[in-house]
Amino acid sequence: MSRSVRVVMVSTALLLAATNVAFAGDPEAPVSVAQAQNPCAATNPCAAQNPCAAGGKVDQKLITRPKGTRLFAGERAELVKLGKELWNSPELSTKKGIACQTCHQGNAGFMATFAKPYPHSVVMAKQRAGLKRIQADEMVQLCMVAPMASKPLPWESKELAALTAYAQEIQKTFKPAKPAANPCAMKNPCAANPCAPKR
Repeated sequence: MSRSVRVVMVSTALLLAATNVAFAGDPEAPVSVAQAQNPCAATNPCAAQNPCAAGGKVDQKLITRPKGTRLFAGERAELVKLGKELWNSPELSTKKGIACQTCHQGNAGFMATFAKPYPHSVVMAKQRAGLKRIQADEMVQLCMVAPMASKPLPWESKELAALTAYAQEIQKTFKPAKPAANPCAMKNPCAANPCAPKR
């Protein structure tokens, strides 16, 4: 084999290595070298195992409060009590065993913005529905449609008012966690995922 052929072969091998093409389990799904070496290089390394994160786009009309809506107005303590029951009920979801609390055990799943008064920016609302700002009741509807895989609640319903009231009670005591120096530094970045399927 001539020296020039060897140079071309080595150059090609180096080019392939530099431009990616490491395969992780599925030869149909090329993964970049950076991602192969660092599973946290992806946008969300836990999305595949997290029903609260994975999924497609959501129609804005399903979760945007219609103009002129008269939200249910009841006694606050009663709404909060009902809201807590609904928060822990898997009956609102079409996914077996999934309830609001599944994604929010111990205040998990809330971003730092949750501490701010509504309306405010929410990453999931922006990514899934293209909304820059969202109201508290609209956020409940987004969770109903997306991770819960259900229909939105009727806008004037006691149930929507109750879940919104309970979420606002949680919000009062919520304190954003200090960001870790490297959120992907843990051994398994998906280990602390409350939405991971139970085995």
